[in-house]
Amino acid sequence: MKMTMNSRLARLAPLLAVLSSMTFVANAATDFVDLRHVTAIHGDAAAGETKVTVCSACHGTQGNAVVPQFPVLAGQRAEYIYHALRGFQRRADPASPMTPQVKDLSDSDMRNIAAYFSAAARHAAVPATVDAQLANDGERLFREGDAARGIPPCQGCHGVRADGHPLSDRTAFYRLFPLLRGQHADYIAARLASYRDDKIHDTSNARIMRGVAQNIDDASAKSIAAWLSQLGE
Repeated sequence: MKMTMNSRLARLAPLLAVLSSMTFVANAATDFVDLRHVTAIHGDAAAGETKVTVCSACHGTQGNAVVPQFPVLAGQRAEYIYHALRGFQRRADPASPMTPQVKDLSDSDMRNIAAYFSAAARHAAVPATVDAQLANDGERLFREGDAARGIPPCQGCHGVRADGHPLSDRTAFYRLFPLLRGQHADYIAARLASYRDDKIHDTSNARIMRGVAQNIDDASAKSIAAWLSQLGE
């Protein structure tokens, strides 16, 4: 019984680390945007369609990107897309190609764009040939994490099928955790590295992801990304 209890505690260690990072978010100075109490995003998808012509150059027709470095947006949660757009506008990073694209968007524009992409039919990205062992390692990390390395299971926030948090239908906050299945591997790996290296830290969710990703090395990020990329719709 004692070994069983120790085993359970070991499996909980990564989750405790995430809770610790959430406590930090609650107590840190307010130099970030607190997303814990967001409301549902509603917009006019038809109006959004008139604003996304330039988006297709990187994100593909109706948000189904074919370039591996850019994310698939079709079918993504409207709340996630809207707050991502606000983040690009707020940060105004001169090195980001998104900065000039969002500079003149109104709040209504961003809501409408989010509604448009959220309603678009999602087609899973077609990945390059994925090494089976790499994908298996990625699936294990996504579903179980790695307690010894302090990596929590990704499914806790992104769902067992990588299609979003299980409470997404109930609360807007949980729709900020994006669906990841069928997403481009290059994009996912780069995103994990950005969180790990503290390049994105201006929201409460980004700070939580910093805690999650801090022990995910490049090889682990690549394996998680490989598995997610080959999942169908």
